[in-house]
Amino acid sequence: MSDRNADKRGDDARTDGFERLAESESLETGSIPIQRIDAGKPLATERIPAEIWTLLAATFFVAVGFGLIVPVLPQFADSFGVGATLVSVVVAAFSVMRLAGAPIAGPLVDRFGERPMYVTGLLIVALSSVATAFAADYWQLLIYRGLGGIGSVMFTIASSSMVVKYSPPALRGRVSSMWGGMFLIGGISGPFIGGLLAQIGMQVPFIAYGIGLVIAALIVAIMLGRGRNANSTNAPKLPPMRLAEAFALPSYRALLSVGFANGWANMGMRTAVVPLFVSQLLSGEPWAAGAIVATGALGNVLSLQWAGRASDRIGRRPLIMVGLLIAAVGLVLFAVTGALWFAFVASLIAGFGAGLAAPATQAAVADVIGRERSGGKTLATFQMSADVGQILGPIVAGLIIDSVGYTWAFGLASVVLVAPIAMWLRAPDTMQRS
Repeated sequence: MSDRNADKRGDDARTDGFERLAESESLETGSIPIQRIDAGKPLATERIPAEIWTLLAATFFVAVGFGLIVPVLPQFADSFGVGATLVSVVVAAFSVMRLAGAPIAGPLVDRFGERPMYVTGLLIVALSSVATAFAADYWQLLIYRGLGGIGSVMFTIASSSMVVKYSPPALRGRVSSMWGGMFLIGGISGPFIGGLLAQIGMQVPFIAYGIGLVIAALIVAIMLGRGRNANSTNAPKLPPMRLAEAFALPSYRALLSVGFANGWANMGMRTAVVPLFVSQLLSGEPWAAGAIVATGALGNVLSLQWAGRASDRIGRRPLIMVGLLIAAVGLVLFAVTGALWFAFVASLIAGFGAGLAAPATQAAVADVIGRERSGGKTLATFQMSADVGQILGPIVAGLIIDSVGYTWAFGLASVVLVAPIAMWLRAPDTMQRS
């Protein structure tokens, strides 16, 4: 009788395109159920839910808007006559407020739901962006830009939670890749457009960013407010995953180190240091900084188009480690470059490595949480690790630049990227095969 039941369960699982095991050993203690995914099963019957497509559409507008200001913000801050350190502080202020808001944002998402927090967060950042455009001095710029970080952490945690909730486990890598792809489309097109808009005035990209965020908020408010999502507040609440459970997993601890390294190097250095490096040492043309940043996003796209599917097949850990190593090589090349064309090569390589690791990292976080629990606090803590890196990275880099130059700043960032590999060598893959 038990054999027949087991056969029936296997048939049902194959109908869904992947194998579900309700109870399995945890990644470390055996006490936390972690879903196993058979990477060899066909995924043809799995479809990406409509909710994910809605999030992707909203993410596109968020990403394009963010891309508009990436090459402009450091130059805008520099226009107030401050040094590299204070320019980096403006970029880091956004992450400081994200970090401060994360412990509150996670529980708010768990209590009030993802959609309200997503929309509210977007609108807060939109107001902050428009206010930033009209900053009259450096300190107003610092305050207005920093306040946007509160809204940013709200919609980031809410969107991550929705991706975890709505993504089929066997397609997590692919969904994470598509989600990251929307950011990268914006990362490619946004800096180019932002550089052109900056020719009109430094304030224009910030106003355009605010408009894009309002459009994204409307998409989610309207589309996720229909049908079965309209009554989501009446649905049974999922039990929250305790942070102690997450921290007990060596893979989650390794993910926190990846988040920190990614925040320091792939986000902090890219948004604060690279544009300043290009404009001060390689080319004073406004388009050059945007083109270099966009080239890094192009490298992301080249790897993202297959990295997500690969992580669903071979696991998360290999792609994370290889991606970190390649990204570190790109930063080393930045450290030794003295020509604009070579900076394009370095940016392409660094972007390729970051794109290789990104979908596997997001999918690994989703593996840890699963679909049967609410992961607001777990997601918030992971996001905090990236924010800490994004705060320290630009500030430390700015101090190093003012003291000994850009070479050492890029060199240190490459070391930070390689460091998490040591933790992953001792941690198991989150995608457990049956």
